[in-house]
Amino acid sequence: MNMQMKKKVLAAALAGFVSLGVGMGAAQGKAAPADRECIAQVALLQSLAQGYFGGTVTAGQLRALGDTGIGTFEGLNGEMIVLDGTIYQALGDGKVVVVPDTEIIPFSNVTFFDKDISVKLSNIADKASLEKVLNRAVQENGANSFYMIKLSGTFKNILVRSERGSKEPYPTLVEALKTQKEITLENVDGTIVGLYCPDYMSSLNSTGWHFHFITADKKFGGHVLGLNLATGEAQFDKTDAFNMNIPTKNNFHELNFNQDLKEDIRIAEQDSVKKN
Repeated sequence: MNMQMKKKVLAAALAGFVSLGVGMGAAQGKAAPADRECIAQVALLQSLAQGYFGGTVTAGQLRALGDTGIGTFEGLNGEMIVLDGTIYQALGDGKVVVVPDTEIIPFSNVTFFDKDISVKLSNIADKASLEKVLNRAVQENGANSFYMIKLSGTFKNILVRSERGSKEPYPTLVEALKTQKEITLENVDGTIVGLYCPDYMSSLNSTGWHFHFITADKKFGGHVLGLNLATGEAQFDKTDAFNMNIPTKNNFHELNFNQDLKEDIRIAEQDSVKKN
């Protein structure tokens, strides 16, 4: 590590986190806030799975890293939707508020959105069918890149979940989500913000797609568990750089990442507590 890079890492550490860059943007020494072609990640989904719900960055710091993305808040207090530079919080009852810049964030992925690809959609019966269509675009354009999408459309129905915040000592992610609130919205216009991570990200995040939703009137939203899309358009931002902010707090360094958390993450990402 050269002296210039050491100074950058030290400056980030003094701000409360260490930044590790992977990809062309990092190789060229670009700072994440100035790099539009970068996925910026706060901590790891694997740290969230173990109950690391404490704050890492503020909402104000996150907005300097991107204008579009997903995540959660201190204490796992609801679901995050970042859209057009505004950070929205879907609370435990699914109602959405705009968060102040002082809000604390333990996990997120954001980027500065630039449309690279567009796909028209109609009569998408479920979430698996949507992922199949989106994956065709991914395969055509490079499955080992990152993709952030904004999918605006009319939904016959969409099932979303959110959760109320936990207090310390925090439970694991799976335990915290046992009390998640699920809401089915019918005949609603809105936007899905989604992230695709390639397979090699399995130790740092979930691979494949992760969707959050917000209604067009910005009143309701959450993590997407199911959907039926009447018509819409998915815009893709293909990104080939990745930057991760690592917490410097002692309790983060007490976490054990030498364990298989795939099933916990699958449950957290996909499972509904509703009876079928």
